[in-house]
Amino acid sequence: MPSLEATVAAVAITAVVTVLFALAPALVTSRVQLQDVLRSGTRQSGASRRFRLGTEALVTGQVALALLVLSAAGLLARSFMKLEQADLAFDPAKLAVAELALPAEGFKDPKQQIALIGRLLPTLGAIPGVRAVTPVLTAPFVAAGGIFGQIAAEGQEADERTKNPTLIFEVVTPNFFSTFGVRVLRGRSFTDADREGATRVIVLSESAARHYWPGADPIGKRLVVPNDGSLTVVGIVPDTRYRNLRDARPSVYFPLRQTSFPFAPLTFAIRTEGPSANIIPAVRRAVTESERGVAVASAAPFETYLEEPLAQPRLNALLLVIFAVAAVALAGVGLFGVMTTMVRQRTRELGIRMALGATAHDLRAMVMRRGLALAAVGSVAGVVGALATNRLLVAMLYGVSPADGLTLGGVALLLLAISAVATLLPARSSTRIDPVTALRVD
Repeated sequence: MPSLEATVAAVAITAVVTVLFALAPALVTSRVQLQDVLRSGTRQSGASRRFRLGTEALVTGQVALALLVLSAAGLLARSFMKLEQADLAFDPAKLAVAELALPAEGFKDPKQQIALIGRLLPTLGAIPGVRAVTPVLTAPFVAAGGIFGQIAAEGQEADERTKNPTLIFEVVTPNFFSTFGVRVLRGRSFTDADREGATRVIVLSESAARHYWPGADPIGKRLVVPNDGSLTVVGIVPDTRYRNLRDARPSVYFPLRQTSFPFAPLTFAIRTEGPSANIIPAVRRAVTESERGVAVASAAPFETYLEEPLAQPRLNALLLVIFAVAAVALAGVGLFGVMTTMVRQRTRELGIRMALGATAHDLRAMVMRRGLALAAVGSVAGVVGALATNRLLVAMLYGVSPADGLTLGGVALLLLAISAVATLLPARSSTRIDPVTALRVD
């Protein structure tokens, strides 16, 4: 994910370029002397023609830049909305997360930690409003705090093992999947019988199972875990986004009572009847009162943890949307100014056309065609530029292609609509020209 500094720098550059493109037509047209233009009649000198073409080119570039920025903003906004609606493969509603803080002495041994978990689970489960409780290794979206590793299928050749995916290791209790609302796709979940001395088992996520046994039933198959021997697969569950919101990661789940990990899961996920924030004070009290020296270091509804991985995408989208709105507004103002200047420059010509029988509709159509032609050329150039530059946003996008046709088409239509409005007022003013007065201009 790009850093905040990089995002701000990119947006600042966009803002500067946008302002320059916006001010250029205004600065150029501000130097025009209306009386000199009117005296030029219908015939334009080379200098005035170059001036007009240069101004129109600047406005066309302004429209192109507005479309480029607007398309980037549209992609990031759509990406953020898709990320916000990503399927976690579990139910985050009415779920709270509480992390324990242990004293320096007394809980260094994993067996002591497991015993602590065994005492706290019924205590927390007895709190009014709590439906279920399960320990997890870390709080959500803390990838660095997890355990990762590669494991091999029994009988797998050495060269095949190098292609095995890196799995997230999770240590859980039997009610982990029901607490989180994770569906068991095949086989079964863990039970209280999965303890020390029993057949060692694991639950595997769906993508990992497909990798090891494509097209075959993984239930009953065995995986070899370094320093842990062979374990039998008893269940298959979906890949979840508990560790990473952008990607559903392959995982392997070990029953707490059968693991030889150097530490036990000391974070609790708590499923509640009502709003999860309401039970957090009771959770803190229950832990403090039942276990001397043990406290809840942090606790919050799951939605609070979701804010962190969404914060940067939200900021990226917001900043670009702000500057896209500014760019579109400036493009509309620039086009309005250029078309107004054109009407003034061609007052004599318009008067002659009216004297020769042109209707108000004819004059409006002529001005509108010119304005929309500039907008159309700018939009085409903007789409071409967006197709080239939006590739730089790939790392920031989720579920949206840099060449997304819906976004590019939508922003192009929006710009053309704004350009039509910006051209309409000068077009209407062209119909209010008095032919007699226009023909008298010397």
